Amino acid sequence: MADDAASSSACTGNLGDSSVNQDELILKQQREIEKEISESIPLVGEQEDLASLEKEYNEDPVYLLKIKDLASKYTCIRRTRPDGNCFFRAFSYAYLEHLLKDKGEYEKFHEIAKNSKDILVALGFPQFTVDDFYETFMEVVQRVGEQAGGSSDGIEDIRKELHDKFNKQGYSDYIVVYLRLITSGQLQTQHDFYQNFIEGPRTVTEFCRQEVEPMYKESDHIHIIALSNALNVGVRVKYMDRGEGSQVIAHDFPEGSKPLVHLLYRPGHYDILYA
Repeated sequence: MADDAASSSACTGNLGDSSVNQDELILKQQREIEKEISESIPLVGEQEDLASLEKEYNEDPVYLLKIKDLASKYTCIRRTRPDGNCFFRAFSYAYLEHLLKDKGEYEKFHEIAKNSKDILVALGFPQFTVDDFYETFMEVVQRVGEQAGGSSDGIEDIRKELHDKFNKQGYSDYIVVYLRLITSGQLQTQHDFYQNFIEGPRTVTEFCRQEVEPMYKESDHIHIIALSNALNVGVRVKYMDRGEGSQVIAHDFPEGSKPLVHLLYRPGHYDILYA
């Protein structure tokens, strides 16, 4: 799926020599540089002390103040590869990690996950396409369920296995693809509501085909709202940017929910936060 998405986007600039202009060549070169940089970074890193952020901004007083505010609420960060899939990867990793210590939440989620394929097929997604991604996704979910709420030793073993799977491109990307499909399904099911979030003349279905389902497409509020609603999971995103003030603004999705997943957003990128 990832290869298909990459190859299809690469083909758009090669329909004929006349269609390849200088701007497209520059963009292609930029993407290749970004790909090379991102692939040197793990898909999901090890947990680090939050103070590691200070090294990135050691001469930036605006960000240092905001890191200080962040450090009053969180102790650690786990970085994800900046490849456009970071929201889905960070969300799924953090939520599955939470489920290991919350048996009740796991049971609720397992029921939603189990029924998700039938919902997607009913919406018109081809079953043969959905099946492979669904099976890999459920394999990881059920593995988490074997130790959810169990002994600390058992949980630690599964946590290590989870980390290993998320750093294997096959498993990791299949989980991302499946969550993208769930997000698309939610947007299309509630299209009248989500149409209000889409700028320009695009329909919800067109937006899903162009901005949600393809790999490497960055996520925005609409993606987070749709996925958190589809899975009934509270997500808190801390937005760290160059905005005024020293505080890092938080947004909860869905609004008013209890956040189980905490993410740090810096322009164009999401990482996982730990209290």
